[in-house]
Amino acid sequence: MSKDVKVLVLRTAGTNCDRETAFAFSSFGAKAECLHINKLIMKKARLDDYHIIAIPGGFTYGDDIESGRILANEISLQLKEQVNKFVRDGKLIIGICNGFQVLVKAGLLPGGKNGSAFYEGGQTATLTNNDSGKFEDRWVHLQVEGKGPWLKGMGKIVYFPVAHAEGKFIPKDDSVLSDLKKNGQIAFRYCSKEGSKPVYPENPNGSVEDIAGITDFSGRILGLMPHPERHFLPEQHPFWTRIKHDEGDGVKIFSNGVNYVKKNLL
Repeated sequence: MSKDVKVLVLRTAGTNCDRETAFAFSSFGAKAECLHINKLIMKKARLDDYHIIAIPGGFTYGDDIESGRILANEISLQLKEQVNKFVRDGKLIIGICNGFQVLVKAGLLPGGKNGSAFYEGGQTATLTNNDSGKFEDRWVHLQVEGKGPWLKGMGKIVYFPVAHAEGKFIPKDDSVLSDLKKNGQIAFRYCSKEGSKPVYPENPNGSVEDIAGITDFSGRILGLMPHPERHFLPEQHPFWTRIKHDEGDGVKIFSNGVNYVKKNLL
Protein backbone atom coordinates (compact mmCIF):
# COMPACT_ATOMS: atom_id res chain seq x y z
CA MET A 1 0.00 0.00 0.00
CA SER A 2 1.29 3.47 -0.92
CA LYS A 3 2.64 5.61 1.92
CA ASP A 4 2.32 8.82 -0.08
CA VAL A 5 0.21 11.70 1.19
CA LYS A 6 -2.18 12.38 -1.67
CA VAL A 7 -3.78 15.79 -2.11
CA LEU A 8 -6.60 16.50 -4.53
CA VAL A 9 -6.53 20.16 -5.56
CA LEU A 10 -10.03 20.54 -6.96
CA ARG A 11 -10.38 22.81 -9.96
CA THR A 12 -12.95 23.83 -12.51
CA ALA A 13 -13.56 26.72 -14.93
CA GLY A 14 -12.30 29.91 -13.29
CA THR A 15 -10.03 28.35 -10.65
CA ASN A 16 -6.72 30.21 -10.70
CA CYS A 17 -4.78 29.35 -7.52
CA ASP A 18 -4.53 25.61 -8.01
CA ARG A 19 -0.84 25.49 -8.98
CA GLU A 20 0.28 27.59 -6.00
CA THR A 21 -1.77 25.43 -3.65
CA ALA A 22 -0.37 22.22 -5.13
CA PHE A 23 3.16 23.62 -4.84
CA ALA A 24 2.64 24.37 -1.13
CA PHE A 25 1.56 20.81 -0.34
CA SER A 26 4.18 19.19 -2.58
CA SER A 27 6.91 21.16 -0.79
CA PHE A 28 6.35 18.81 2.16
CA GLY A 29 6.51 15.64 0.10
CA ALA A 30 2.82 15.25 -0.70
CA LYS A 31 1.67 14.12 -4.12
CA ALA A 32 -0.65 16.96 -5.13
CA GLU A 33 -2.83 16.55 -8.21
CA CYS A 34 -4.87 19.34 -9.79
CA LEU A 35 -8.06 17.59 -10.86
CA HIS A 36 -11.14 18.93 -12.66
CA ILE A 37 -14.38 18.21 -10.83
CA ASN A 38 -15.81 16.56 -13.95
CA LYS A 39 -13.38 13.66 -13.41
CA LEU A 40 -15.12 12.96 -10.11
CA ILE A 41 -18.63 13.49 -11.41
CA MET A 42 -17.96 11.18 -14.36
CA LYS A 43 -16.38 8.63 -11.99
CA LYS A 44 -13.03 8.72 -13.72
CA ALA A 45 -11.45 9.51 -10.33
CA ARG A 46 -12.45 8.77 -6.72
CA LEU A 47 -12.15 10.80 -3.55
CA ASP A 48 -11.22 7.57 -1.75
CA ASP A 49 -7.81 7.73 -3.42
CA TYR A 50 -6.87 10.97 -1.62
CA HIS A 51 -6.21 12.12 1.95
CA ILE A 52 -6.74 15.87 1.56
CA ILE A 53 -9.13 17.89 -0.59
CA ALA A 54 -8.01 21.46 -1.25
CA ILE A 55 -10.43 23.87 -2.94
CA PRO A 56 -8.27 26.80 -4.02
CA GLY A 57 -8.98 30.42 -4.82
CA GLY A 58 -10.27 31.83 -8.07
CA PHE A 59 -13.59 32.75 -9.60
CA THR A 60 -15.25 29.41 -10.32
CA TYR A 61 -17.74 29.66 -13.18
CA GLY A 62 -17.08 33.40 -13.23
CA ASP A 63 -18.84 33.69 -9.84
CA ASP A 64 -22.11 33.72 -11.79
CA ILE A 65 -25.18 33.74 -9.52
CA GLU A 66 -22.86 34.39 -6.55
CA SER A 67 -19.33 33.50 -5.58
CA GLY A 68 -18.74 29.76 -5.30
CA ARG A 69 -22.41 28.82 -5.65
CA ILE A 70 -22.24 26.64 -8.76
CA LEU A 71 -19.27 24.57 -7.57
CA ALA A 72 -20.92 24.27 -4.14
CA ASN A 73 -24.05 22.87 -5.79
CA GLU A 74 -22.02 20.38 -7.81
CA ILE A 75 -20.33 19.11 -4.66
CA SER A 76 -23.46 18.93 -2.49
CA LEU A 77 -25.71 17.45 -5.17
CA GLN A 78 -23.38 15.16 -7.12
CA LEU A 79 -20.58 14.22 -4.73
CA LYS A 80 -22.40 14.20 -1.41
CA GLU A 81 -22.02 10.50 -0.66
CA GLN A 82 -18.31 10.52 -1.55
CA VAL A 83 -17.62 13.62 0.54
CA ASN A 84 -19.52 12.24 3.54
CA LYS A 85 -17.41 9.08 3.42
CA PHE A 86 -14.24 11.13 2.98
CA VAL A 87 -14.99 13.08 6.17
CA ARG A 88 -16.11 10.00 8.12
CA ASP A 89 -12.76 8.42 7.27
CA GLY A 90 -11.02 11.19 9.21
CA LYS A 91 -9.57 12.98 6.21
CA LEU A 92 -8.92 16.71 5.72
CA ILE A 93 -10.51 19.48 3.64
CA ILE A 94 -9.33 23.06 3.15
CA GLY A 95 -11.01 25.84 1.19
CA ILE A 96 -9.18 29.09 0.46
CA CYS A 97 -10.98 32.27 -0.64
CA ASN A 98 -13.35 31.01 -3.35
CA GLY A 99 -12.87 27.58 -1.78
CA PHE A 100 -14.12 28.94 1.56
CA GLN A 101 -17.17 30.35 -0.21
CA VAL A 102 -17.76 26.93 -1.76
CA LEU A 103 -17.52 25.09 1.57
CA VAL A 104 -19.94 27.48 3.28
CA LYS A 105 -22.48 27.41 0.46
CA ALA A 106 -22.28 23.63 0.15
CA GLY A 107 -23.09 23.30 3.85
CA LEU A 108 -19.72 21.77 4.77
CA LEU A 109 -18.99 24.78 6.98
CA PRO A 110 -19.88 25.35 9.75
CA GLY A 111 -20.74 21.70 9.11
CA GLY A 112 -23.27 18.96 9.67
CA LYS A 113 -24.53 16.89 12.55
CA ASN A 114 -25.57 13.30 13.12
CA GLY A 115 -22.79 11.81 11.03
CA SER A 116 -23.17 13.99 7.92
CA ALA A 117 -20.41 16.34 6.78
CA PHE A 118 -23.12 18.56 5.29
CA TYR A 119 -25.61 20.55 7.32
CA GLU A 120 -28.94 19.01 6.34
CA GLY A 121 -31.09 21.99 7.32
CA GLY A 122 -29.68 24.25 4.63
CA GLN A 123 -26.96 26.87 4.56
CA THR A 124 -26.26 28.45 7.96
CA ALA A 125 -23.80 31.19 6.95
CA THR A 126 -22.69 33.04 3.85
CA LEU A 127 -19.92 35.15 2.38
CA THR A 128 -21.28 38.21 0.66
CA ASN A 129 -20.33 41.61 -0.80
CA ASN A 130 -17.63 43.58 0.98
CA ASP A 131 -18.88 46.62 2.90
CA SER A 132 -16.52 48.77 0.82
CA GLY A 133 -18.46 47.83 -2.32
CA LYS A 134 -15.26 46.98 -4.15
CA PHE A 135 -12.71 44.24 -4.72
CA GLU A 136 -10.22 44.23 -1.84
CA ASP A 137 -6.65 43.31 -2.76
CA ARG A 138 -4.40 43.94 0.25
CA TRP A 139 -2.43 42.32 3.08
CA VAL A 140 -4.11 41.79 6.44
CA HIS A 141 -3.19 40.62 9.93
CA LEU A 142 -5.07 37.69 11.42
CA GLN A 143 -5.43 36.52 14.97
CA VAL A 144 -5.18 32.72 15.16
CA GLU A 145 -7.63 30.91 17.42
CA GLY A 146 -9.77 27.80 17.36
CA LYS A 147 -8.76 24.17 17.21
CA GLY A 148 -7.87 21.45 14.77
CA PRO A 149 -4.90 19.95 12.96
CA TRP A 150 -4.58 22.77 10.41
CA LEU A 151 -3.76 25.40 13.07
CA LYS A 152 -1.21 23.52 15.17
CA GLY A 153 1.87 25.55 16.08
CA MET A 154 0.86 28.73 14.26
CA GLY A 155 1.82 32.08 15.78
CA LYS A 156 -0.73 34.28 17.50
CA ILE A 157 -0.81 36.73 14.59
CA VAL A 158 -0.14 35.93 10.92
CA TYR A 159 0.03 38.09 7.80
CA PHE A 160 -1.73 36.99 4.61
CA PRO A 161 -3.04 38.74 1.50
CA VAL A 162 -6.72 38.90 0.59
CA ALA A 163 -8.18 39.26 -2.90
CA HIS A 164 -11.98 39.15 -2.96
CA ALA A 165 -15.16 41.09 -3.58
CA GLU A 166 -17.47 38.81 -1.57
CA GLY A 167 -15.63 38.07 1.65
CA LYS A 168 -17.99 39.36 4.33
CA PHE A 169 -18.81 36.43 6.62
CA ILE A 170 -22.34 36.50 8.02
CA PRO A 171 -23.86 33.72 10.15
CA LYS A 172 -27.54 32.99 9.65
CA ASP A 173 -28.47 34.06 13.18
CA ASP A 174 -27.13 34.57 16.69
CA SER A 175 -27.39 30.88 17.52
CA VAL A 176 -25.04 29.95 14.67
CA LEU A 177 -22.53 32.56 15.83
CA SER A 178 -22.88 31.38 19.42
CA ASP A 179 -22.18 27.78 18.40
CA LEU A 180 -19.09 28.83 16.43
CA LYS A 181 -17.68 30.52 19.50
CA LYS A 182 -18.76 27.85 21.97
CA ASN A 183 -17.33 25.03 19.88
CA GLY A 184 -14.04 26.79 19.12
CA GLN A 185 -14.78 26.86 15.39
CA ILE A 186 -13.53 30.37 14.68
CA ALA A 187 -10.06 29.81 13.22
CA PHE A 188 -9.00 33.34 12.24
CA ARG A 189 -10.16 36.89 12.93
CA TYR A 190 -8.99 40.06 11.21
CA CYS A 191 -7.04 42.26 13.62
CA SER A 192 -4.71 45.23 13.76
CA LYS A 193 -0.95 44.75 13.52
CA GLU A 194 -0.85 44.66 17.33
CA GLY A 195 -3.73 42.20 17.59
CA SER A 196 -6.40 44.67 18.68
CA LYS A 197 -9.88 45.27 17.23
CA PRO A 198 -9.51 46.12 13.54
CA VAL A 199 -11.00 48.98 11.56
CA TYR A 200 -11.25 49.17 7.78
CA PRO A 201 -9.10 48.25 5.91
CA GLU A 202 -7.70 45.95 8.63
CA ASN A 203 -11.03 44.15 8.38
CA PRO A 204 -11.29 44.43 4.59
CA ASN A 205 -14.88 43.29 4.16
CA GLY A 206 -16.90 43.98 7.32
CA SER A 207 -17.21 40.34 8.44
CA VAL A 208 -19.30 39.81 11.56
CA GLU A 209 -17.02 39.79 14.62
CA ASP A 210 -14.06 40.11 12.21
CA ILE A 211 -14.26 36.42 11.26
CA ALA A 212 -11.80 35.50 8.51
CA GLY A 213 -11.93 31.70 8.72
CA ILE A 214 -13.77 28.87 10.47
CA THR A 215 -13.61 25.10 10.88
CA ASP A 216 -16.19 22.39 11.27
CA PHE A 217 -16.71 20.92 14.75
CA SER A 218 -13.86 18.41 14.32
CA GLY A 219 -11.40 21.04 13.10
CA ARG A 220 -10.53 18.88 10.10
CA ILE A 221 -12.40 21.08 7.60
CA LEU A 222 -10.95 24.59 7.38
CA GLY A 223 -12.07 27.54 5.31
CA LEU A 224 -10.51 31.01 5.20
CA MET A 225 -10.72 34.05 2.95
CA PRO A 226 -7.04 35.16 3.08
CA HIS A 227 -4.47 33.27 1.00
CA PRO A 228 -1.85 31.28 2.97
CA GLU A 229 -0.40 29.93 -0.27
CA ARG A 230 0.50 33.52 -1.24
CA HIS A 231 2.63 33.90 1.88
CA PHE A 232 4.41 30.58 1.66
CA LEU A 233 7.87 31.71 0.60
CA PRO A 234 9.57 34.42 2.70
CA GLU A 235 10.16 36.47 -0.45
CA GLN A 236 6.40 36.84 -0.87
CA HIS A 237 6.22 39.10 2.20
CA PRO A 238 5.91 42.71 0.98
CA PHE A 239 8.78 43.78 3.29
CA TRP A 240 10.92 40.68 2.96
CA THR A 241 14.15 42.63 2.42
CA ARG A 242 13.68 44.56 5.67
CA ILE A 243 12.81 41.83 8.17
CA LYS A 244 14.19 38.49 9.29
CA HIS A 245 11.72 36.04 7.81
CA ASP A 246 12.80 32.42 7.45
CA GLU A 247 9.49 31.15 6.06
CA GLY A 248 6.09 32.44 5.08
CA ASP A 249 3.30 32.50 7.64
CA GLY A 250 1.27 30.09 5.51
CA VAL A 251 3.83 27.27 5.79
CA LYS A 252 2.36 25.79 8.97
CA ILE A 253 -1.08 25.23 7.46
CA PHE A 254 0.26 23.06 4.65
CA SER A 255 2.88 21.24 6.73
CA ASN A 256 0.25 20.56 9.39
CA GLY A 257 -2.05 18.97 6.81
CA VAL A 258 0.66 16.70 5.45
CA ASN A 259 1.95 15.75 8.91
CA TYR A 260 -1.56 14.95 10.14
CA VAL A 261 -2.04 12.48 7.30
CA LYS A 262 1.34 10.84 7.93
CA LYS A 263 0.58 10.43 11.63
CA ASN A 264 -3.08 9.41 11.48
CA LEU A 265 -3.99 8.04 8.05
CA LEU A 266 -1.00 6.18 6.59
